[in-house]
Amino acid sequence: MHMFRDHCGGQGFGRRFARGGDEFGDRHHGGGRHMGMGMGGGGRRGRRFFDHGDLRLVVLGLIAEKPRHGYEVIKAIEEALGGQYSPSPGVVYPTLTLLEELGHVEIQLCESNRKLYAVTEAGRAFLDTNKGAVDALFARMAETRAIHGDGPPPQIIRAMENLKTALRLKLAAGKPSEEAIRQAAAAIDAAALAIENL
Repeated sequence: MHMFRDHCGGQGFGRRFARGGDEFGDRHHGGGRHMGMGMGGGGRRGRRFFDHGDLRLVVLGLIAEKPRHGYEVIKAIEEALGGQYSPSPGVVYPTLTLLEELGHVEIQLCESNRKLYAVTEAGRAFLDTNKGAVDALFARMAETRAIHGDGPPPQIIRAMENLKTALRLKLAAGKPSEEAIRQAAAAIDAAALAIENL
């Protein structure tokens, strides 16, 4: 996951996405949009939850509530949907870059080498213009959480995905040494034992 962090002073992941609109398109025309929430099969991950432009409104709406880091935006969406969907960093960070270039958010400060995004007056005006669509999106997200919120907690899902990602990246870099394999296995075994003893 570290490859997607929004480092201060960095070039920004996904800058190429932002020039032509976010990954979900750069169109929004009010309250007629909907979230494509297929819950079967791979509905929790890997399936599009937001229609064109909707994710941009959700991210902007969350930042309007309070300034957030990119990772905090991901966690907020996860929790708002009861763990049924988690947007990837490769989608959220380009969306933040787009919002910054549009003048809808600004970097309030950099702490611990991370960007803290805050809404601008232009961003609030954009939300006001699209208030019907924003309200409908958050209402649908709340409905999804109410219906499916009895699943695994989003924090646990995120931690599991982070572990799988870390292992894939380590293995993709080449065969690890015997010592690295031993340490990784020991760390996973220790985590499993700690969870069993909770």
